[in-house]
Amino acid sequence: MKKSTITCDMEGVILTMNQGAVDIFGYSKEELIGKKRVSIFSPGEIVLQNVADWLNQAVENGSYEGKTFFLNKSGNKINAKIRITPTYSKGKKGEQTGYCGVTEVIDENVNVDINFSTKLIKLLAITRLPFTSASILPILVVASYFASVGDNLFSLPLLILSTLGVLLAHLSINMYNDYFDVSDGTDENNSEYFQQLSGGSRSVELGLITLKNTQKYAKILTLSALLIGVILMSMINLYNLIGVLVCLIIGLFLGYYYTAPPLRLVSRNGLGELSIFLAFGPILTLGTAFAIFTGDINTFYNLHFANVLYIGIPLGLLTTNILLINQFPDTNSDRLTGKNHLVVTFGKKLSRWIYLFILILTIISTTFLPLDNNLFKVLLITILLLSTFYLTNFIFKNYKNRYLIKANWLTIVLQAFFSIILLILFLI
Repeated sequence: MKKSTITCDMEGVILTMNQGAVDIFGYSKEELIGKKRVSIFSPGEIVLQNVADWLNQAVENGSYEGKTFFLNKSGNKINAKIRITPTYSKGKKGEQTGYCGVTEVIDENVNVDINFSTKLIKLLAITRLPFTSASILPILVVASYFASVGDNLFSLPLLILSTLGVLLAHLSINMYNDYFDVSDGTDENNSEYFQQLSGGSRSVELGLITLKNTQKYAKILTLSALLIGVILMSMINLYNLIGVLVCLIIGLFLGYYYTAPPLRLVSRNGLGELSIFLAFGPILTLGTAFAIFTGDINTFYNLHFANVLYIGIPLGLLTTNILLINQFPDTNSDRLTGKNHLVVTFGKKLSRWIYLFILILTIISTTFLPLDNNLFKVLLITILLLSTFYLTNFIFKNYKNRYLIKANWLTIVLQAFFSIILLILFLI
């Protein structure tokens, strides 16, 4: 029986492969070593459902043995028995450096049942649905602000339509960004740490969806968002409609051309970060306010316009930092494809200070929030100060290694937590 032996690093990037691996999978060593991950051999649903558990068992028990099936370069099924063992730098007492997988082709027909939960996770991965909190929470914060300053200042049906429309638009932008990142070779060149925060969803790479279907569903989501927008705009008055249209056009423009040619704002030395700040900050909160506000428009401009703008600034800054920290692991691949964002432009070392500067701006802008009780502002500023101290200290130490992933996740949590606390404070 033919046997394949392949070693990979902690992110699955192939380090070595024997001739058996070449014969079984049909790829040359030059095609794979240092360029591709071992996930290239497995159907995406099997990767999502089983691989993490297999690796955990390998680490806990010293090895994992089981049966699965792979796909060779031609797409033909390979029934196999596998054995996975962890690899270490200095024996088992050293730091884990990756895994070694031994594959033996077998005559038995192997089928792997895919759970419903895995199919759901697949959908979440393709659309990056969990990350829409960056757009949904600011909408709810604006609604809570109106609830705090008066009665019947916003319409619940309009709030629901606004939330649904923004959700669909955000999902479409996520898929368009994936489409363009694969099309321009950014994802192809990205061999840094492989998580949902690095290099987009990686759904095409994992075989969860084709590039053609990524574009197809992005278009469907865009049209659905626009349909919701038309329904919403038919329900509001002319003065509010103008504000909604302006914010909608700017927001969609910035979101789409963040990665889309010919503008490709992400490649323009900071314009990408600025576009994310605007789209997920002031433009989003102002657009929401115009869409859901049911009071007198003159009162809106006199009393609420500036306040809604102030709400958008810290939320937009925190979302910008999510983008910035997620650029760190993608820096090398992004540089190769001309994706000249701030981290590529200034380098990882200097970009740590940009991250800190954005947090300082967030703290300053928090002092302008329309909260009547100054103790509430003190609470928010305290949360930001503690987070700034911890996160920047962690990033300054780990900006070059894979442990940075903790800061990536915590930056997302900080934006969501700040938004939720602000929402609650408006309602108290």
